[in-house]
Amino acid sequence: MKNDLSARAGFKDTIPTLSGYIGVGLAFGIVAKAAGLNVLMITLMSAITYSGAAQFVIVSMLLAGSSFSAIVLSVFLLSARMLLMGMTVAPFMKKESLFRNVIIGSLLTDETFALSMNKLNYTNRQLSFDWLNTSNLVAYLTWIISSGIGGALGSLIPNPNQFGLDFAFIAMFIGLLYLQVAADRTIDRRLQVIMILITLVLVYVGMIFVPSNLLLILVTLIGCGLGVLLKHAFF
Repeated sequence: MKNDLSARAGFKDTIPTLSGYIGVGLAFGIVAKAAGLNVLMITLMSAITYSGAAQFVIVSMLLAGSSFSAIVLSVFLLSARMLLMGMTVAPFMKKESLFRNVIIGSLLTDETFALSMNKLNYTNRQLSFDWLNTSNLVAYLTWIISSGIGGALGSLIPNPNQFGLDFAFIAMFIGLLYLQVAADRTIDRRLQVIMILITLVLVYVGMIFVPSNLLLILVTLIGCGLGVLLKHAFF
């Protein structure tokens, strides 16, 4: 990754993350096909909802016969974390128009957010619309195409997890986390390691007591608060 913030750089920087979109997109398409959705419905859901976790929840709730309002509420709670991510990216887009900010926010994902935070380490804390919009669009199109292909292959691969496709996102985030820690010189390395360990403990303990759709938001808020306190107290 370099300090180039052009659209071409956005495309190149996003390529290493696409394995996650492809793996989980295929898995979603296969699962949705097994649940009775056709390829067109699967593709449209990926284009409109555009949230891997939420789409899996929608399919499972449809199979369970859940009400429309329950599905909408569950998807909202599961995707509420994007509000935090959008507010984090917003200061770097303040020179752009409202319309461009809406475009960026609409297509922002966990992966492109993590990628943009890592990019800041190489660009003197700067982002551009061309770079981030290209990254978002590449990820968006890859997700739609992958889930559509997964739906088409649904009858041929009844259990996508046997190929390890469900681990693709996890592996991608581990890689992004490593790159972030390795490249970030603005925060003491010891503090970064401590916060990673604290976050792991919070998630592990939180899974016992907190619903999964709220856990990420709570861990983010608590982790950020603890991180600020530790930084000012010891680093």
